[in-house]
Amino acid sequence: MSPFHFPRNYQCSQDFECSDGSRQRSLQKKTVSFSTMPSSRKLSSTAACISFMLEGCEMKKVRSNSRMYSRFFVLDPDLRFMHWEPSKKDSDKAKIEIKSVKEVRVGKKTPILRSNGLSDQFPDECAFSIIYGDNYESLDLVASSADVVNAWVMGLRYLASYGKHTLGGAPETSRPNPRTSWVSSVFDIADLEKEGRIPVSRAMQLIRALNPGMKASMIELKFKELQKAASEKPREEVSCEVFVEAYCELCTRPEVFFLLVQFSSNKEYMGLKDLTIFLEAEQGMEGVTEEMCMEIISKYEPSKEGREKGYLAIDGFTRYLLSADCSIFDPQHRRVCQDMSQPLSHYFISSAHGACLAEDSCFWGGSTSDIGGYVAALKAGCRSLELVVCDGPSGEPVVGAGARLAFSRVVGAVAEYAFEASEFPLILCLSVHCCCAQQRVVVEHLRKTFGDKLYLVPPNPNEGYLPSPERLKRCVLIQGRKLPPSCQSSEGEVSDDEETSELGLLPSEERREQPHHRRVLCHELSDLVSLCQMVSFQGFEASRRVQRYWEVCSFSEVEAGRYANEEPEDFVAYNKRFLSRVYPSPMRIDASNMNPQDFWKCGCQMVAMNYQTPGLMMDLNAGWFRQNGSCGYVLRPAIMRDEVSYFSVNRRDAFPGISAQLLHLKIISGQNLPKPKGSGAKGDVVEPYVCAEIHGIPADCIEKRTKTVLQSGDNPVFEESLEFQVNLPELAILRFMVLDDDYIGDEFIAQYTIPFECLQTGYRHVPLQSISGDALPNATLFVHVAITNRRGGGKAHRRGLSGRKGRRMREYTSTKATGIKAIDEVFRTATPPLREATDLRENMQNALVSFKELCGLTPAANIKQCILKLATWLQPSEKESPPAVTLNLGEEYPSMEAQGPVPELLRKVLAAYDTMIQTSRMLIESADAVHAKIIQVQQAGMGFHKELHRLEVKEGLKGRKLQKALESFAWNITVLKQHIDYERLWQLPLQAHLSGNQAKHFELLHESIYLERHVFCDCSMCLTVLPSRTNKF
Repeated sequence: MSPFHFPRNYQCSQDFECSDGSRQRSLQKKTVSFSTMPSSRKLSSTAACISFMLEGCEMKKVRSNSRMYSRFFVLDPDLRFMHWEPSKKDSDKAKIEIKSVKEVRVGKKTPILRSNGLSDQFPDECAFSIIYGDNYESLDLVASSADVVNAWVMGLRYLASYGKHTLGGAPETSRPNPRTSWVSSVFDIADLEKEGRIPVSRAMQLIRALNPGMKASMIELKFKELQKAASEKPREEVSCEVFVEAYCELCTRPEVFFLLVQFSSNKEYMGLKDLTIFLEAEQGMEGVTEEMCMEIISKYEPSKEGREKGYLAIDGFTRYLLSADCSIFDPQHRRVCQDMSQPLSHYFISSAHGACLAEDSCFWGGSTSDIGGYVAALKAGCRSLELVVCDGPSGEPVVGAGARLAFSRVVGAVAEYAFEASEFPLILCLSVHCCCAQQRVVVEHLRKTFGDKLYLVPPNPNEGYLPSPERLKRCVLIQGRKLPPSCQSSEGEVSDDEETSELGLLPSEERREQPHHRRVLCHELSDLVSLCQMVSFQGFEASRRVQRYWEVCSFSEVEAGRYANEEPEDFVAYNKRFLSRVYPSPMRIDASNMNPQDFWKCGCQMVAMNYQTPGLMMDLNAGWFRQNGSCGYVLRPAIMRDEVSYFSVNRRDAFPGISAQLLHLKIISGQNLPKPKGSGAKGDVVEPYVCAEIHGIPADCIEKRTKTVLQSGDNPVFEESLEFQVNLPELAILRFMVLDDDYIGDEFIAQYTIPFECLQTGYRHVPLQSISGDALPNATLFVHVAITNRRGGGKAHRRGLSGRKGRRMREYTSTKATGIKAIDEVFRTATPPLREATDLRENMQNALVSFKELCGLTPAANIKQCILKLATWLQPSEKESPPAVTLNLGEEYPSMEAQGPVPELLRKVLAAYDTMIQTSRMLIESADAVHAKIIQVQQAGMGFHKELHRLEVKEGLKGRKLQKALESFAWNITVLKQHIDYERLWQLPLQAHLSGNQAKHFELLHESIYLERHVFCDCSMCLTVLPSRTNKF
């Protein structure tokens, strides 16, 4: 027996600045994993797990005094007992009868393992607990690796559920199971000569067709290994037996098989009921029907028998998990799913820096005279495109200072692809540096090419905001300078500050010396500018007073960064009404990209990116604009749009009235990871680890990593959990990055970037991409995603902490004094209902977390999973009757009561359930009254908004006091609005879950347990079938 090791589970967890384009390597110790289980040993069946248990292994036994003892655990040959040694107990006491096992929990899900003295000493993946006996005692164990845990958990669950007599149907017996029958039938089809053997090359092609991405060398090596084990000489042909065995060993992913066994009630495949429970409880799907499950089985189950009988075996289950139906990206975001009727200034707009598209278009596979850069940007959903127009030969204007692309060709290509990826408005930012004669040629080309798509309607001075993208569908807006109304001649002068700086034609020193650089503009070109008139930025105060809603300001990267750091609140307020555009610094001679998040967090709509330069920043940009059907427009968070709201970009804690959300991310495994480009030194060896990064507001920016998996090949198993707190989910992006651990410098393998709001919870595959954003065939990460407080509510709770706090420790969001007596008196009346709302939500949240933990689940679990767990406890064993419990679905709020004596643990669970129901009832029944009080205060507060300036003057507020009064007023309105939204979001789902007629979660318990199991319900439906005593409810 090899020595006992814990994984060195050190995680790099550090704040990092989001403004730097390069990824800084932290000088931290390498993180690797060790395991007592040989990496070549693959547990691909329950029989293999039981075989491992029969051999036994060393694990740590955890006592209630927080001490751990090394013991050797082994399964008895008769499969009846699990025992351990050495032990101070008698040999009869140092064992557990398999029949007495009630439940096997993975992770730190008992009070002993969650205790403060132990929680940080070992990773969650290496812990498991066996709940056994009439009193539901727990044996808490810590293994050397997640592989060892999986072997014991899978084997114990199988034996506890089916008993040793069912092993006669295991794959290793003479009777073929449906899987081997299907694989044999595939072999028979490939055996054209019907000789019982096929060429190795054909067998390899067959396995690669069934399992895309698998290396031919790995398949060939497996054939030779199996032929040698069967005392056969390596030959150029493969028998059916060898083919079936090779397929089952190569194409069975243990982590997927382990997941299937958890939900299977029929040994090693999922029936319709099993699949329904998996989809609803784990994947978060609603309204799952038998027809939907049959459709999944018909689509993904390869065996004819499985499709006919309605079950999903390991191959079909793996295919389903790898399909687009199980992608981590929420499919509803693949189409336009946001409100597109808001003003244009309320959206982030995908923007390209046009100068680089022209001068570096060779990146897209063309020459410098190609237009591929513009076409590629438009196909990627770009909606703001810059055209830098200069004088060209023969009176024909050109685009780009260096590329010299004919303006007519560029505009023709733009017109052809303008609305291919999106039908929402395209903004052409014209930076014109040509003479008036050629400007008129520009006008001629634009009118001829775009025709009536050009939006030429003058803005309405009586309106306050720009039209919506919905109203401007398939329109082309020209953004540029415009002659003043007083100019009656055919030509006139306009300021050229921004465009000159952007092109880098004048260095910053010359710009300061020539602050009023002018150029001549013809009237015809000026007339094309309607809703996007470029003006020079004069400061936030001047903009509030004189800037009109159709005027657009352009900021250099440096200038915008200064405002973002020094006046972030003013920048956010400015962008609520006006469009702003940020362009890269001319100092970026390598066409590198700025971090768009630095400016999105301030509400800047158009952040011009160098689309041809791959890397982190373009990953963020591409991932971000994928969330609304890749249409190029993303609606900003409400807190950044509302006329009166408090949004401080650089806050390091939660926003007023907004509860942080917790992202629980488990990195399980990787599939078909490619070798890093140019890495030939290590041969085929890849030693990967995964970095998960959150990008968003500064308070959310964090990076965590898994351990490095050594000598992993292409399919490493990580089995590691990471946790992130996200304060503003609507502005957060999650980026997965897979790197090859190397002493010199870690090398990039793959990445995937996804907005937080697009995450699907449950077991998901992450489709990995290259550094340029191209899909890597068959390369994926297998992960589990859970999000707590996704819809808002009480304080977020860390895993393993029930969060049961007294009232003194509870934090309440309160209103702030403005210094204006009349206003403060109104907001002061909001204090009682705000405190009551917080108490109602947190009492319910704490009760819910307590119920989950007593059920042996994490706070990330859902009610359905709790009910399923409770149902397993109430199932009878061969020698004893289960506890008697009454489930009453006839009441408005379903209740459960014990009928007679029950074990202590079950009594606590029932008490926690009752507390959860009662706190939920209090929330539902009190919500309307509390909601009405808060709305009343908010409406009264908003009534002061138009009078605010007069009241400020009356109170004599100036300078810093005036600024503080405005901030406090916005803070108070924001707090009230968020509480109103939360009351709605909490009340409706609770009513759906807990009302008597819609208690679907509880009906799951109702339907899944037989009457003879002593779980009775006194609803009318139960009373009618009570005499049968054998029917399911």
